Amino acid sequence: MTTVTYAARDARTMLRRNLKHALRYPSMTVSVVAMPVLMLLLFTYVFGGALGTGIGGATSGSADYIDYVAPGIILMAATSGALVTAVGVCADMTEGIVNRFRTMAISRASFLTGHVVGSVLQTLVSIAFVIGVALLMGFRPHAGPLGWLAAAGLLTLLTLALTWLSAAIGLVAKNVETASNIPLPMQFLPFLGSAIVPPESMPTGLRWFAEYQPFTPVIETLRGLLMGTGVGGAAIGAVAWCVGLALVGYLWARAAFRRSATR
Repeated sequence: MTTVTYAARDARTMLRRNLKHALRYPSMTVSVVAMPVLMLLLFTYVFGGALGTGIGGATSGSADYIDYVAPGIILMAATSGALVTAVGVCADMTEGIVNRFRTMAISRASFLTGHVVGSVLQTLVSIAFVIGVALLMGFRPHAGPLGWLAAAGLLTLLTLALTWLSAAIGLVAKNVETASNIPLPMQFLPFLGSAIVPPESMPTGLRWFAEYQPFTPVIETLRGLLMGTGVGGAAIGAVAWCVGLALVGYLWARAAFRRSATR
């Protein structure tokens, strides 16, 4: 067997380990999935009548507003998954299991690979669940097969980027509590973008931030793909942000994992 084959085998073993943990202790996953669903219910049925009036020509309140807000909440499901990754990696680092792994004849890269791939799969399942809830609530996307495929690709790329960032956070956090708190801003940053209302309705300073923060082009691209309204130049910005965040997260996580071996 080659080095790559050994590494792939060890990564699969770590992936099975993380998926088994998720099945045996589902409380974290359930709580992370529940947050986007609750937000979708809140902004559709409680605030939808007020916020929906005038958005995209909407005149019938929440009935139209869900088509606007659902893509942003779907993206929020991707950001919520970051919490699971950070907590899982930090728990392994602080409980000593990683030191045990380092004494075994396994690929050093398999630990992070198993966590990242496992978290991406869990998050994508959560996203699919949120989409299902949105459809039951009246979300009516107009995307064809290619539009859905492109949206799935974008969400996967975003999830991968956020997962690598979260893995790095889990590696540098001193304890599980810290690891669970640091990713929280990522979960709520979409609210300061175009997830809930258009940036044009915001004050000047906040509008500038909303237009140029990472999640706004991703939300606009996702909304355009699902609703069939076109994506324009937002798609380039969305992909660029996702690739950039993934690269930063990967390099940060790799460096942090190497530093932890010398402590």
